[in-house]
Amino acid sequence: MKRTWWFAVLLFASLATPAFAAPIPIRVVVVTTFEPGNDAGDRPGEFQYWVERLPLPQTIAFPQGYRHLRYNATKGVLGIVTGEGAERAAASIMALGMDPRFDLSHAYFVVAGIAGVDPNVASVGSAAWANWVVNADLAFEVDARDMPAAWSTGIVPLTRTTPFATPAPERDSIHGQVAYELDPGLVRWAYGRTRAIALDDTPELAGLRTPYAAFPAALQPPSVFVGDSLCGDRYFVGTHMNGWAEQWVSYWTGGRGRFAMTAEEDAGILQSLTFLAAANRVDRRRVLVLRTASDYDEPGAGMDAAGMIVSDTGGAGANGLPAESAYREAIEAAYRVGSPVVDELARDWSTDRDAIPTLP
Repeated sequence: MKRTWWFAVLLFASLATPAFAAPIPIRVVVVTTFEPGNDAGDRPGEFQYWVERLPLPQTIAFPQGYRHLRYNATKGVLGIVTGEGAERAAASIMALGMDPRFDLSHAYFVVAGIAGVDPNVASVGSAAWANWVVNADLAFEVDARDMPAAWSTGIVPLTRTTPFATPAPERDSIHGQVAYELDPGLVRWAYGRTRAIALDDTPELAGLRTPYAAFPAALQPPSVFVGDSLCGDRYFVGTHMNGWAEQWVSYWTGGRGRFAMTAEEDAGILQSLTFLAAANRVDRRRVLVLRTASDYDEPGAGMDAAGMIVSDTGGAGANGLPAESAYREAIEAAYRVGSPVVDELARDWSTDRDAIPTLP
């Protein structure tokens, strides 16, 4: 037993680079969720443009997480790929937060990933800064074929017996945390710095908007806006599911949030950061979530929900990744909108280290 214990201590200590060195102070952590191949030079995922353009030239081993880290020592920016899904994302962020090599106590975390978009809110290629991150999975569910005729959905809040029963339960309970509010001042600041950024609008994107004549917001060119993230590990599509998502976000935020983007990992990331903040490893106020729209979550004219699944998987390329309709534009938008915020936070570290930037 004694030998095993000492081996564990030595293994944990060996993660330090070099041994007994002071932790590296990190200014910004760029959080992405997937990269299909290499960090650079091939089909880009969420991570590649950050590595190539910011850039993030140094590779740091990270065996306790999903994938190695990348680092820019001059800017003090660290990049992580968490892996897709809430479980991998939460585990990777917790592993990073407890890594003795890094001082993350004043670091800003900028989540930059692609998502599906509500066509009632925006068009594909757009980018949304979230005020709220809401968990889609913590709930009861009754199959729609078995639910009472009066119900609008088979998804019921835990501790309640009907959909959207009032009052809503506590957001944080023994069952888990369903909704996370981000620092409103920091979100306003990030949006204010990026709202005028021009996003690519191509003939292909215009073609994707054509079936959405009944959705005025979906017909607009890509833009930067403020809209909230609903996160679950099931990839939902369809008119009824989109209507449920709109209500679910409003319900859990007391009417203050507005569903915009459907993602997987953000709630898991926020849960780990919340726990790490309680241990004084991070500052939970210093979190931004940026999601960019690679596809719609509701069909347009002449489309159906099942057909959307076929569309998003039938054109899968290398590594079996779905060929989302605006995949490349969304990947580009995530870097184009997120990188000025990362650069400014890192550049103005003399003030941003101790004071979170905000706008009136």
